[in-house]
Amino acid sequence: MSVVSERIPEHLQKFAEQVMAAVEADERFLAVLAGGSVASGTGDEYSDLDLVLVSTPETHAECLAGAREFADGLGPLLTSFGGEHVGEPRLLIALYGPPLLHVDFKFVTPEQLRVRVEDGVILWQRDDTVERVRTESTAAWPQPDPQWIEDRFWAWVHYVAVKIERGELFEAVDALGAVRRMAIAPLATLGRTTRPAGVRRLETLAPELVPQLKETVATADRDDLHRALRATVDVYRQVREGVGMERRTAAEEAVLAFLG
Repeated sequence: MSVVSERIPEHLQKFAEQVMAAVEADERFLAVLAGGSVASGTGDEYSDLDLVLVSTPETHAECLAGAREFADGLGPLLTSFGGEHVGEPRLLIALYGPPLLHVDFKFVTPEQLRVRVEDGVILWQRDDTVERVRTESTAAWPQPDPQWIEDRFWAWVHYVAVKIERGELFEAVDALGAVRRMAIAPLATLGRTTRPAGVRRLETLAPELVPQLKETVATADRDDLHRALRATVDVYRQVREGVGMERRTAAEEAVLAFLG
């Protein structure tokens, strides 16, 4: 059984094979790896395809400059754009179809592959370059820092409260979502996953918190936002219990007094 049929969801297999054929025919490329849900073994019929294309150092700039042309040659490309919005200029995000297929292409050199969040699954390699890099270095998925969260949480709560009072209701809705993603979810899933990713899969990672988490979601209504903000504080204080950190008690007391 090939690595494609064994590890990649069926709806992605044909495209993965096309990519493998394309890089094999292009001497600039040394390997192609699959990351994301394929690497973690959690792929399903809704998964997209996260690919890392390893090129020779001397051709990397050329490969990156021609990323859209490369992607366009693989199928009916509907749209594509760079990953600058997520701080990753080496990334090209592409949408193919129909049928619709989301593919992320990340172009790296062997040396750049040494700093990575996951090992990925090697779909194809020209030589043992990638194997050697993975032997000599270690993947490290970013982990939450509870102190970083506590240092910011009460300032974030105050920010949301002020936006509600000012009548910037949609800003407050967005800010509540950010607090849920950057503060509550990381602490709620601490120790429950080695690959924390904001609120992704929060329902299955912390199912007992779902009722309280629902209360942190608000509509663009002043009273509903006040309710959701208080619920956000309650859930945060719950998931913070037992987590090692220096609590910002003065900030907490001042902000809670402000909320009334």
